Amino acid sequence: MLRDRRFQRFKFRRQVPFQNLILDFVCFEKRFIVEIDGSQHADNRRDTARDALLVAEGFRVVRYWNNDVLQQPSAVLKDILAKLAEP
Repeated sequence: MLRDRRFQRFKFRRQVPFQNLILDFVCFEKRFIVEIDGSQHADNRRDTARDALLVAEGFRVVRYWNNDVLQQPSAVLKDILAKLAEP
């Protein structure tokens, strides 16, 4: 739903290499990263360090659970759009 400018006017790229990481979805125009995670990522210290690195590089990172994306995709998209509209 995010690819090929399908989501409003925002261009997202999928599975983007960045430094030594692979980012799930990135909108470079807004410096906005969407990560889709399973339960193994709950309270994961590596994710915290990864997010801190990305924030230091000027990105904003949001994370969603796999189940939310699969069961409530419109709610997730609505939340992403709201976050993209924030300054």
